[in-house]
Amino acid sequence: MKHDASVQAADLSFIQEALPAFISEAQEQIETIEQLLLQLEDTPEDSELLNALFRCAHTVKGSAGIFGLDRVVAFTHHVETLLDQLREGTLTLTPALSTLLLQCNDQIRTLVSQARQAAVNEAEDAVAAREALVQQLLAATGSVHGTAGDLACAASDSCDGRAAVGPPAGRLWHVAVAFGPDTYRNGMDPLAILNYVRGLGDITTLHCDIAGVPILDHLHPESCHLTFEFGLHTHATRAEIEGAFSFVRDDCTLQLVEPGGTAADFAALIEAMPDNPRLGDILVAAGAITRAQLQQGLRAQTAAAASGTAAPLGEILQATAGVPAQVVNAALNKQSKVRDASQGAASPPAVADDQRFIRVQADRLDAVINLLGELVIAGAGASLLARQTRQGTLIEANAQIGRLIEEIRNGTLQLRMVPIGETFSRFRRVVRDTAAELGKDVQLEITGGDTELDKSVVERIADPLMHLVRNALDHGLETPEQRSAAGKPAQGKLTLSACHESGSILIRIVDDGRGIQRDKVLQRAWDRGLVERGLVPADADIDRLIFEPGFSTAEKVTNLSGRGVGMDVVRRNIEALRGTVVLSSTPGEGSCIEIRLPLTLAIIDGFLVGVGSSKFIFPLDAVVEVIENRPTVSALDDRGRGFVELRGQVLPVVSLRGLYALDGPEPDRTSVVVLQSSRRRYGVMVDSLLGQHQTVIKPLGRMFRSLRGMSGSSILGNGEVALIFDVHSLSQLAADPPGPAGRPTSVAPTPPSAASRSPSASKEGQTP
Repeated sequence: MKHDASVQAADLSFIQEALPAFISEAQEQIETIEQLLLQLEDTPEDSELLNALFRCAHTVKGSAGIFGLDRVVAFTHHVETLLDQLREGTLTLTPALSTLLLQCNDQIRTLVSQARQAAVNEAEDAVAAREALVQQLLAATGSVHGTAGDLACAASDSCDGRAAVGPPAGRLWHVAVAFGPDTYRNGMDPLAILNYVRGLGDITTLHCDIAGVPILDHLHPESCHLTFEFGLHTHATRAEIEGAFSFVRDDCTLQLVEPGGTAADFAALIEAMPDNPRLGDILVAAGAITRAQLQQGLRAQTAAAASGTAAPLGEILQATAGVPAQVVNAALNKQSKVRDASQGAASPPAVADDQRFIRVQADRLDAVINLLGELVIAGAGASLLARQTRQGTLIEANAQIGRLIEEIRNGTLQLRMVPIGETFSRFRRVVRDTAAELGKDVQLEITGGDTELDKSVVERIADPLMHLVRNALDHGLETPEQRSAAGKPAQGKLTLSACHESGSILIRIVDDGRGIQRDKVLQRAWDRGLVERGLVPADADIDRLIFEPGFSTAEKVTNLSGRGVGMDVVRRNIEALRGTVVLSSTPGEGSCIEIRLPLTLAIIDGFLVGVGSSKFIFPLDAVVEVIENRPTVSALDDRGRGFVELRGQVLPVVSLRGLYALDGPEPDRTSVVVLQSSRRRYGVMVDSLLGQHQTVIKPLGRMFRSLRGMSGSSILGNGEVALIFDVHSLSQLAADPPGPAGRPTSVAPTPPSAASRSPSASKEGQTP
């Protein structure tokens, strides 16, 4: 009894440890099911998609059975039955069936999420909703029997889960499975898998082959050496039996012999078996004879040897057990191969497949990123101290360390990069359901889904993108009747795209709807006092009014819009990520929203400048060029804004000293750093240029979060704190310089001595 209790406790401990991994993988399968269903709506007869859909559902069901999640198994079985009829061609996927399967997938997601809790008391309405889905599944598959039992099993947690599969009967299969040495290390339990197989029918015989277990001195406690052969009496198909081993197919050798298998089938099974030098054990493991028949043959062989008429065991088994000669020859060949392999030199091990993946918890990776940031800061401090010593060898050694740190930084940050297409794919369901609710026909097109972005940015941009997509569906795209009246195709088009551009990621949300109705926007702005009544701003300024707090042009409040809450939050959330959002529209043709985001929020390449005793950092990707040797700037206003002429064009300039009222004497010369923000260029006057700098981004304290133009801070190698500029916010401060009609009163030409060059060159040139 003590031994049984300890085994049960060990099994329970294994389940609790492996359950989070199951939930994570099941959720991925559920997401894949949703995406496959949405793709099948366009091509309902695509056999590859239908097979993939069935495999995903079967995987969820099989793994849930291993963990004893009977409600998941019972409910998913009904879904699997419908999917099986779809892939067999007895049913065709219609919009109604697609909607039903999407609802069932949501139910599976809920059941899997409940697996985190030890005990779940479901509300009656939740149970009733699941019963209604089961009833619809039974009606769709044409099932007319057992509805009460099926409904009770699907709703109850005490149900065995295997009752849904059917009573054990049918044909007798012979199954041989050899688990690989990494089975335990990959979190799988062979006994739990056999327990799930038992739910497919009756295991009539079971034999564990221990010939492959090494001696105790060579036995590794984490390696698996289990090999089983058993008879399975079941109605299940070959695919269903193989599916029970789907989680360990890469770590096991599985052989199935169908009922009524021929001698060739058993010969093939023997050839695929693991090494076993004894002829009788090979035949027993293959299922060609039973253990009792082997013992009978050995006794006959011993008796024959005693009488002086010795005979090979193979011939005796052919005579006494009726083993075909082809099967005996296959076992002898297997035996000889093993003997030859043991006598010859060991062959080199096969090269393992490098395309393998491991799961790493996000918080562990974040901890590594934080330590890497501290390493970058420490490396910068060591480099500064080395330069102060003026020892060439020490400076060179620190330079080498700096290069290695940069390579480690790039490689580590790459670990957090994920394709944004995973986020885009979530919107297929949103577009489908929202368009149906609004009575619109909308086609969603996704491009650039393989564009990679930092995982932390992806997680925080999902909600703003969701709101923008819903807003485009509600306000932008018209109904089929309205589109036909306007001479457009009845089906609207919504495009999500992403690409890398200038060291950042550019996301576009484009629709071919009605566009921004600027007259309504302007009227609402007049009514709310956002714009002086009678004043008509430029089109771009009218479009920007949509992002004002509380602004809405909806005629009535709905589930999607009308409360004036959303677009201003979208803008704030994007700007909190050091990003920008720009809206452009053409009446009657559609709208385009461009979101520009940094690739990462952790460590960036920066351009360090000085103003007085203060240090500031610009993102290097935003720096276009540098104008040195005190370029002539127009008279600055009280906020430090003016103009400079650059190659015959007027460039707005803002002085950091004047903008932030920084103390300190004016330098003998100043420089202008030219920055690019979205489609606008402007200059920033600084005292000194300190070159490129690896910048570890630290959040601003609560006191400084309202400081306009700043997005974060960084610690320099000498311990000083440098503020990091938000290039977009700073451009708004420089956007409206003084002077009549937005032009400077006088702009002197740039003196010939002024040099214009790239920031990468400036760090190797002279610094003030």
